Amino acid sequence: MQDIDIFIMATRWIFLVALGYYAMVNLQWYHYKITRVLFKHHKQRWHLFYFTLPILYFIFIPDNIYFYVGLYLYLLMLGIWIFNLSKKLILTGRVLRFFGFYIIFIIFNELLLLGIDGHSPIIQCIYVLPLFISIFISSLTEKILLNRYKKLAKDKLQNIPNLIIIAVTGSYGKTSLKNYLNQILQEGFKVYATPRSVNTLTGIIADINQNLSPLTDIYIVEAGARGSGDIKEIVELIAPQIVIIGKIGEAHIEYFKNIENIYRTKYEILESKRLKTAYIYKDNIQPTNPPPLAKIINFPQNPSDIEATLKGTNFSLTIKGEKLNFQTRILGAFNVINISAAIAVGSDLGISNARLIKQAQKLEPINHRLSKIIVNGKIILDDSYNGNLDGMLEAIRLASLHNGKKIIVTPGLIESSKEANIKLARAIDKVFNLAIITGELNANILRINIHNAQKILLKDKTNIEHILKSTTNSGDLILFANDAPSYI
Repeated sequence: MQDIDIFIMATRWIFLVALGYYAMVNLQWYHYKITRVLFKHHKQRWHLFYFTLPILYFIFIPDNIYFYVGLYLYLLMLGIWIFNLSKKLILTGRVLRFFGFYIIFIIFNELLLLGIDGHSPIIQCIYVLPLFISIFISSLTEKILLNRYKKLAKDKLQNIPNLIIIAVTGSYGKTSLKNYLNQILQEGFKVYATPRSVNTLTGIIADINQNLSPLTDIYIVEAGARGSGDIKEIVELIAPQIVIIGKIGEAHIEYFKNIENIYRTKYEILESKRLKTAYIYKDNIQPTNPPPLAKIINFPQNPSDIEATLKGTNFSLTIKGEKLNFQTRILGAFNVINISAAIAVGSDLGISNARLIKQAQKLEPINHRLSKIIVNGKIILDDSYNGNLDGMLEAIRLASLHNGKKIIVTPGLIESSKEANIKLARAIDKVFNLAIITGELNANILRINIHNAQKILLKDKTNIEHILKSTTNSGDLILFANDAPSYI
């Protein structure tokens, strides 16, 4: 093989692998749902610049020096794009299996076309074909593996004696509620909860098989959804005896189209065959067809004396006829909802009132969910994992209690309405001296509706640390409100 042939083949391979890398990055972001990548992507122009146009260029541009110059320019642009991503590709088993299939099909193509000269569109299409075949084969393989792992997980759950399974869902605060419940119950039981924000069927199956101890008394599962049937699949796997449905609202409205579909999907959690008790946030629209054999309890029941400051949140609840005063280090009045749900479940599982009060005092804030830290004399309110309007408005209210300079760093609300972002912008304008708006999605809405505060617009967060160092001093308060990845 001549040197020129090696150069041509190497360039072709690098280009094809680059296309595969781009495809897998986007599929991983959107949980390997091809329709979401194609129709729900927040930056469709990326598909044009880094996928569609390069493929058309590869197929139709004649084979000359300019053809190869163009390919390497594309690789350079893609490399810069990858370097600047805030959420890079994670080399999971699924990703590695995809590239295994992909390389095999690329080699097969090379052998198939060996000795065939020419650079016609048909031949170039054949070279690109392995990408789409590999995505299809990979998807089929993962479905087969998932069914196998699902059966193993189901068998494992059935073989843990007397295991109580609690499923938690809602539009907002699922992860916080899960963690507070875990902390409330762990004094009296051996409790395990799904880690971080794991809340999909695939993630829960892996968690059960890899992490759930057979000595566990209570398994707490966070159940998330991006569409109808998502929670039903989780419920069919774990069959919880207890479910908690937190506040339901318009989060991810672009996937569900309307609030009725959101309610319908969240209430799939009530279809568990073993359901005994369902705790439902009292302001939710209640289910029209509640499970006949399950007890429905609304929460919080008559909360009072709520005091939410930058030091913590205190409130009172009536538990079993006794008014109890709870003091916590948790920030945000909205967390009364989440903590009260955890307290209600703990009480029903036999934890004494005195123990509930002590456990509430020991509650640890959840990282990136309105957690407070002090850095070089600056107060940092890290609410970067919160993406709902009510939560962000409460974080802004807490920030307003600070007497010094106040700075907010936010991309606005993601997967929400224009009206909600306008409301957010107006709240920001009343409180903050400086608004640093990150990303492009809501930049225009926020810019137009913030008048009094100084504004800094950033397309990405590359220089955010430098900007904060130059614009803040000891005694200032910085609120990180929501943190959208670069693909949003």
